[in-house]
Order: sequence, then structure tokens, then C-alpha cells
Amino acid sequence: MKLFACSACQQTVHFENSACTKCGHPLAYLPEHATMIALEPVEADTGGRFVPLGPLASEIRYRRCGNFIDHGVCNWAVSESDLPQRFCRACRLNRVIPNLEDPKAKQAWATLEQSKQRLIYTLLQLGLPVENGMAFAFKEEATIGHERGLITINIAEADSPFREKTRIELGERYRTVLGHFRHEIGHYYWERLIADSPRLEPFRTLFGDERASYEEALTTHYQNGAPPDWPSRFVSSYASMHPWEDWAESWAHYLHMVDTLDTARSFGLALRPQAGPRDRHKLEAGMRRLDFDDFDDLEAAWVPLTILLNSLNRSMGLPDPYPFALPALALEKIRFVHDVVEGTGALKSESEK
Repeated sequence: MKLFACSACQQTVHFENSACTKCGHPLAYLPEHATMIALEPVEADTGGRFVPLGPLASEIRYRRCGNFIDHGVCNWAVSESDLPQRFCRACRLNRVIPNLEDPKAKQAWATLEQSKQRLIYTLLQLGLPVENGMAFAFKEEATIGHERGLITINIAEADSPFREKTRIELGERYRTVLGHFRHEIGHYYWERLIADSPRLEPFRTLFGDERASYEEALTTHYQNGAPPDWPSRFVSSYASMHPWEDWAESWAHYLHMVDTLDTARSFGLALRPQAGPRDRHKLEAGMRRLDFDDFDDLEAAWVPLTILLNSLNRSMGLPDPYPFALPALALEKIRFVHDVVEGTGALKSESEK
């Protein structure tokens, strides 16, 4: 996630901001321009319309997303040209939301929306298809999952103690709200980009045959655990359960890499080379020169960055934010995801010309 600047005063602002802390202007994210923008109310207008300030100033007017107007949740804008849509491009994907009369449910929903917006931001940046059959359901006491494009998230996952308790009970190294979104959206894209496509056979060669019984695999995994050699073949123990889960975990991991490296590049992070022979564990990354189209470049930058992230957390007495070690085969699977994403984004760019 890159940094943004208020177009009214140039103060640094972040993706989640809805107002500039320096000049006080309302801020909104414009997905069609992939930027945050300061807004000025249209003079003598009672319809809640705003004009964007700065280089994007134009005849187009914007409204705040209906979820901001009604609940103070969501900082995305809706273009007048997108009417009669009341909700922004991310919020209109919601099929079910919790009972907002319950303050705890409303706060949980707001937390989930922040992660969902970050997810949609990344998908749009990668040029992936969004909206066609994709939908979200945020429910109480629900099982997290995906079915025919509908991604269901248990709102209890927004509660940190609940999430940590579940992580420990399931023996997981990593469990976050954003991680859930990235994993489940991987299932959506498997159906959209892999099933019934020329990519299916290459997928089976690398990940395995997805026609194997998912129910049997699920039972075996929770009765017997992951195979002892899973660290040499998979990105996580859960990925070893079934080819669909291997794909979803690899997909989620790729989104972790892209978003984290984008953040590092936005801050101009450069790690100084260490003395001694060059190897993949040396801190040798110059983020300003990072080429996101090249997976080798991504991998070379990712390893030293994760070493730094873990070391910083250990200095603060905190757990590693990145508790993974990527074996060669797991990296090949993530490379496959990268190639699928790159190919899909290229096709979309061509169709929009």
C-alpha cells in the first residue's frame, strides 16, 4: 500500500484516512484514479456532492459512499457518472452485513471493511476482474468460506482475543482478518481463472489433482494433521490439505508479498548489503528499483524484507509478523500465481484499450 498526499495541503495521508489532520479537508479514495483526494463541497448544493481538489479537479462530482453517510464506515467515493449507485465499488459487493443496532457488531463490521477495502485496492491495482459474481457476507457465528463467489467471514474474527485463541487451538502460525480475505478470494479466482481454462493442467502438475475428495482431505487433515514433510513442499501446513487450499494459501501469500513490498517501496526503504558472500538471506534490497512484473525481483526483495520485519518485532519483544520459511516448491507455486495474475492483468489492459 503506497502513501498518499492531501491534494489541498500536501500533508501525508494514509489509505484509511477520511479527513486531513492538517487542513481538515474531507478525504476520499477514488478507485478509478487509485488515489486519495481532498474534497470541497459543491457551493449551494444540498445533494452532498463534492468536487475533487488538485490535479484531478474536473467537471466530475463525487458523493461519499452510503456506508460513510449512514455509519461513518468507508472512505471511498462514488462518481456522479456511477449513479444511481449509492455505495462505492467495494461496499456494493456486500450481500450480508451484521445487525448494526448492536454496537459490537458494528465495530466488528468496520474492522472487516478496512481489510476488505485493502483487498479490493490490491485486486484493482493488479488488474484483476472484480465484481462479476464476487460478493461478501459478514455474519455472526458463521463458518469462514467461499461458495460460488460468495465469501463469508465470521465477524468474531475482528476480535483479537477470539482470533488469537482460534489460532492457538488450530495450531496456526498466522491468522489475521486480511489473511482471511486474501485466502478466500483465492478460491474465487481459482474458479474464475483456473477451472475450465488452459491453465488447469499446469495447475494440476504443480498443485495436484483438485478432483480428489475435499471432504476426505478435510477429515484426514484434522484427524491426522499435516504430513511431516509439509515444510519442504508447502507454504503452510493448511496448504497440504488439498490442492484447492494449496492454491488459496499460495494466492494469499502472493498478495502478502505484493502489498508489503509496495508499502516498503512507498517509504523508499533500502537495506544495506551485508559483508560476505552473496546469498538469498543477505539484506540486499533497494525498493525504489523494485520491478513488480518480475517474480525473481519480487523474491529477491521479499526475503531480506521479512528478515528485517521479524528482527524489528523481536527487538520490541513481539512475535514474528512473518512466521514462514518458503521452500523452493512453495516459491514455484507462488510464481505460478504471479504468472496467472500478470497474464490476467495484461489481458484486461488490452481489452480496455
